[in-house]
Formats: sequence, C-alpha cells, structure tokens
Amino acid sequence: MRLPYISDPPNFASKEDQEIEKRIRSRRGTRGLIPLDKSLLHSPPVADGWNSFLGAIRTSTTLSASLRETAISRVAVLNKAWYEFEHHAPLLLKDGAMPIAGLKYIVSALPCTKTHSPHTLDESIGIDAQHAALLAYTDYSTLAVEVPDDVFATMKETFNDREIVEITATIGAYNCVSRFLVALDVCESNGEKGMEASLKHVSEQLIGIKPASR
Repeated sequence: MRLPYISDPPNFASKEDQEIEKRIRSRRGTRGLIPLDKSLLHSPPVADGWNSFLGAIRTSTTLSASLRETAISRVAVLNKAWYEFEHHAPLLLKDGAMPIAGLKYIVSALPCTKTHSPHTLDESIGIDAQHAALLAYTDYSTLAVEVPDDVFATMKETFNDREIVEITATIGAYNCVSRFLVALDVCESNGEKGMEASLKHVSEQLIGIKPASR
C-alpha cells in the first residue's frame, strides 16, 4: 500500500469516529477490518459513507448473486483491480452460480468497446441472454462511460427499470472501489504478480488465462 494502514484497532478519540468503526465492523462480521477498511479509515466520514453505500449494493438489491458478481468481477478485470477480483470471483463459483468456464469467459473475453459486437451467448457456460447483456453494458460503462443506444436497448429488453438502476449503480460503485484500490495499491495486489496470485487464489483453472485488456 502506498499509504500506511491505520492501526487495528484504530483507537479513535472521538465518539463519532468510534461509532463509524463499530458500523464497519458490524458489516464485516468475524472478518474484522479488512485492508480496504484500514485504508478508508484515514478519513472516518468517507469510510462511513462508503460502508453504507457498498452495503446497500451488496445486500439490498434485487439482483441475483450471479448477475451482481458477474458485473463486479468484470469491472475488476477491466481495471486490473486484482484485490477486488480475488474477493468477488469466488462468490460467482459458490453454489454453482457460475461454472468455471463462465468465469474464464468473464476474465478473458475482449471488451465490446473493441469488438463492437455483443458478447457470445453460451448457456452451457452460464452466459445466457441476461449475462451477455450485462457484460456488454459493464464494458461500455467502465471503459467508454457512454453506453450506445443499441446496448441500452438490449438492457431494456432484458431487465426491468429497477434492475437496470441496480446494475448501473453496481457497476459505478465497483469502478469507484477498483480505482481506489489500484491507485493506492491496497493489499499490494497491483501488477503481474498481483494478477497471477489473484487468479490462482480464485481457481487453479484460471492460471495462464490472459485477462481482457482495456
């Protein structure tokens, strides 16, 4: 990390900051403060807002775990945020939400911003119409920011209004997370070594896979 992590426990002097720490610990449960928290808590009010927003994205939307974690994992790959990928890709594999072949596709498929064509539909690997539309939307939202009308039209055909808002918020939120992680090199996960360690941690079947480039 490019900054020192705060101490754990932080030993905050103000009651307000202590309450913020408690709220973050409550969401984390038995894991306690993770490296991201120990980075954010240099600014307790920022950490508090972050905790509330990301908590809602993670636990209070109507999206399936498969759709949510597909979007988050794709953002992580495109932004080379390997700490983020290492924590979210396993949730895709959990309970068969996505087969390993589908995760390989999420990691390696060229972005739609380069191919100018939709993602491949292959239900045998978990990439159905919803996931293909989601991946295209994630690619454009992350890499181009502007989303072409035809890509958004496919989203409208595939998801309801609430789901589109929640997907868009999830993509935006984890672009924020990934940029924070990479800029500060949280958990020292940047670069080739970080990528290789992250892919191996998620599944040995990902070793040697070439991640999609921006």
